[in-house]
Amino acid sequence: MSTSAIAASQDSSASRATHTAAHSTTPSSPHWPAHLSPHLSIPGTNLFYNAEVSAARFPDKPFIYFYDTPVTFAQFKDEAERVAGYLQQHCGVKAGDRVLLYVQNSPQWVLAYYGILRANAVVVPVNPMNLTEELEHYVEDSGATTAFVAQELYPRIAPLAGEGEGKLQHLIVATYSDYLKNTPSSPPPEFVSAPRQVEGPGVVHWADVLAARCTPGPLTAGPDDLCVMPYTSGTTGKPKGCMHTHRSVMCTAVGGCNWFGSNQDAVQLSVLPFFHVTGMQGGMNSPLYNGSTIVILPRWDRDAAARAIEHYRINGWQAISTMVVDFISNPRIGEYDLSSLAWMRGGGATMPDAVVKKLRDLTGLEFVEGYGMSETMAATHINPPQNPKPQCLGIPVFDVDARIVDPITLEDVPEGEAGELIMSAPQVMLGYWGNAKATAEAFIERDGKRFLRTGDLVRRDAQGYYFMTDRLKRMINASGYKVWPAEVEALMYRHPAIKEVCIIGTQDAKRGETVKAVVVLDPKQFGSVNEDDIIAWAHENMAAYKAPRIVQFVDTLPKSGSGKILWRKLQEDEAAARA
Repeated sequence: MSTSAIAASQDSSASRATHTAAHSTTPSSPHWPAHLSPHLSIPGTNLFYNAEVSAARFPDKPFIYFYDTPVTFAQFKDEAERVAGYLQQHCGVKAGDRVLLYVQNSPQWVLAYYGILRANAVVVPVNPMNLTEELEHYVEDSGATTAFVAQELYPRIAPLAGEGEGKLQHLIVATYSDYLKNTPSSPPPEFVSAPRQVEGPGVVHWADVLAARCTPGPLTAGPDDLCVMPYTSGTTGKPKGCMHTHRSVMCTAVGGCNWFGSNQDAVQLSVLPFFHVTGMQGGMNSPLYNGSTIVILPRWDRDAAARAIEHYRINGWQAISTMVVDFISNPRIGEYDLSSLAWMRGGGATMPDAVVKKLRDLTGLEFVEGYGMSETMAATHINPPQNPKPQCLGIPVFDVDARIVDPITLEDVPEGEAGELIMSAPQVMLGYWGNAKATAEAFIERDGKRFLRTGDLVRRDAQGYYFMTDRLKRMINASGYKVWPAEVEALMYRHPAIKEVCIIGTQDAKRGETVKAVVVLDPKQFGSVNEDDIIAWAHENMAAYKAPRIVQFVDTLPKSGSGKILWRKLQEDEAAARA
């Protein structure tokens, strides 16, 4: 199904608008990389074509290393096509269908992603931290009937499988040890080395999918068909699917290669989660496009990362600030040869000055920060590699029309003043899946173009660099993960002892921000639960990064005359107390 048909069925006028920004011939900053044009020509192909090209160019070259087991480009293409054929012939997956991908970083994650695309279907990446109640929304909202799931995550998704509407009918279970063909030089975690263990209704094992050797039908999806739908939350509490086409995904995949000058001989550490758009683009889609090699780690481990850099002579890696802090704080870091590192970059949360200095002293490298959203399929702003600024979003990249407006009047603010960042760019999503109202609220028209409202308040300096000043949206940034208080509150209200709850952010030395719950208990429950009980319950019922680390019991919550909880007052009081 084409995106135009999907958009029409959702009655989304916004999704019918063009997403091609006017070609700019003027760099957005005097520090624009001299060797690059401000305009980027985006390939007009399905994303899977990148797998075909790299397999033809570099058939025997490793695309993936997973604990010393290589997957060559030719093998990758072959196995992704087998996955696609199985989806079509045994799971009934048709063009435009959504397929869940609920696996940690692994060869199977990448192969499943491209197998889904080869079947002309749409990838729905899911955070492996999500638990059953969170997963249920993804299944219901996307309409998926097939899911890829790692065996250690299977117990969470099994309750959602079965016959009938709104149920998953096919579960393809990935066992990571299927890709431990060679003896690893360093022992993998137990969950990676574990043998096949899962059996259940609707379960098919990854090895059996490949063994079926199904040949897929024609590749029909074009550049403007749906490709992937990462979910993002917001003020309404329910995650929303960001509709991205092959073209919008190709935009930042190709743009990243050009911006950083990456080529086919690069070796990259891919440890940022692939379900997140930064890891997906920088750690997977860009390397496949240019034929370079990735070394996959399923979870962050500072010693495993350092060993991999030394062993594979890794050139660079994307990271978030908490990873870098942990990496440079390792008392054993001097034991590893890190001399092959040529770059480190990332986003999600600003990198403190002290950490930047420690990294520079250790490696001689400057950390290059960027800015993007799920709605923009990763970066819209990146620091020029030759002249990065600390705690800076960077400058607008290829064909990004970025403006700063008053969030109330939506008029441009005077130069140097802070306002809301809005953007028109080829990497901006079509809209939110099945949610015309939220889509309409996310966009405005300006000068005949469609601009995304980011909800982030920024300022621009005289050299064209952008800096975050505040958030218009109510959001907490915990270790680079976006936590939306309304979603956490909706989950917290399921606890029988909670009468009212307000989620706010509070400063945290390691995470930057962390989640705090201000709770009013049901009077009948006084004395039956304490703060630690609430924290433990939250960790059992929602993803770990969302779960409150701090709980405060209060008698009442401040409210407006209409009865709305004054979350901003609680947030301001918390900030003042911390200060």
